[in-house]
Amino acid sequence: MTMKHKRLFKAFSVVFLLIFLSGVFIFAQKNPKDKFIFPTLNPIKMPKVETVMLKNGLKLFLVEDHEYPTIDMRAMVHVGSVFEPATKIGLASITGQVLRTGGTSSMTGDEIDKELETLAASVSTSIGEASGYIGVSVLKEDIDRALEILADILMNPVFAEDKIRLAQIQERTAIARRNDDIGQISNREFYKIIFGKDSPYARQSEYATIAGITRDDIVGFYEKYFHPNNILMAAWGDFDSKDMAAKIEKALGKWKAAKIDVPPMPKVDYEFKPTVNLVHKKDVNQSNIMLGHIGGLMSNPDYPALSVMNSILSFDRMFKKIRTDEGLAYSVWGRYGAYYLAPGVFSCGAQTKSESTIYAISLMIKELERMTEEEVTDEELAKAKDQYLNSFVFNFSSRAQIVNRMMTYEFFGYPLDFMDRVKKGVEKVSKEDVLRVARKYLHPDKVQILVVGKEEDFDKPLSTLGEVNVIDIQIPPLKPKKKTPDKK
Repeated sequence: MTMKHKRLFKAFSVVFLLIFLSGVFIFAQKNPKDKFIFPTLNPIKMPKVETVMLKNGLKLFLVEDHEYPTIDMRAMVHVGSVFEPATKIGLASITGQVLRTGGTSSMTGDEIDKELETLAASVSTSIGEASGYIGVSVLKEDIDRALEILADILMNPVFAEDKIRLAQIQERTAIARRNDDIGQISNREFYKIIFGKDSPYARQSEYATIAGITRDDIVGFYEKYFHPNNILMAAWGDFDSKDMAAKIEKALGKWKAAKIDVPPMPKVDYEFKPTVNLVHKKDVNQSNIMLGHIGGLMSNPDYPALSVMNSILSFDRMFKKIRTDEGLAYSVWGRYGAYYLAPGVFSCGAQTKSESTIYAISLMIKELERMTEEEVTDEELAKAKDQYLNSFVFNFSSRAQIVNRMMTYEFFGYPLDFMDRVKKGVEKVSKEDVLRVARKYLHPDKVQILVVGKEEDFDKPLSTLGEVNVIDIQIPPLKPKKKTPDKK
């Protein structure tokens, strides 16, 4: 054998040996389908919460956290846009904004901005649908001054006219742009279909309602709801709880309590009935589809089973059938909505090309029907429960997250361990439970359908699904005020 042949032989031998060893290594690996045994997760350590009630009725949650030299505060106020007059829609939002920007009897809003900037601190206020919010973030060393500013904002707001006008301009800008995004159109109009366009849970501000809001309206709205005995406040950070309670007492203790008359949350009268609705958008080549009906409350004992059912319907059924198997949709989703004091909305949605609109809707309804007709598989149940239970720990990733959630439960009258109760409920959910709640709470034959898209490009007429209600989304212009004739 020549030297050349010997070198070639050695080279082939090395290659063969490497291939052989690689094969041995591969076959030595565990099969991915083998059952892995994972250790039990460490128990979740909940922070110690000190509860303090000030003499004026302000309730405090205090949580010490000495990891960073900062202090954060958040307060919730029993107020909301659901309580604003129908002719003044936008009042709550503007009040929440100008409470902070409009300044106080001692400082303008701009002066407050400058001082907070020098402190590297922030104070924010806002009002949502069912609650108002106040936020404070500051270094430990500046907490006294931050509390003074906060107290001044809450107790002595002046609601400066120029800031009110600025807030109204911002609201009008939002109105002007509300039809730019097809997803925003879909969500907004679907909520109108479910609750009714005049419902406090679905109505929207218009140029006329914003123009009709005066400073007197804002002051009246503030004076009705902003009192210490109508507020729950939490603080967490680098402090001693007893010392922090004394600081808050010093800053806000002079704020007098008042008789509070917070109305009950508006009732929802819903009739299960099938409808077909269209928002005609000629400038798109895809359809946004939403279908569903009213949802429920988080306090419902069936909420854990509904959560599992929803996971299976959305991810194992809708997603797999419509996107993976059929390749029809860019996105597919579903949610059995449940809120604290008012029912949420059960909805399924998909984005698909215009030419597959009706077919996609038919598949969505078939999956809803299948959910009520047969038990889910063992694999589907296990996967849905694992998804919930394995992600449970991420609900406790920060002090802020934990404290805010506990405060929200307290605010809406839920037990502080509500999330843990839901977790235990999910652990007990069976296939029989999933079928039972699907049959009880899902109504495939009475879903309300909304399509936002270009009708002439649909694979079939939308009317094949039923009589079509065409929704007009034009923005009503502000009518000019009638001139009062001069008196002679």
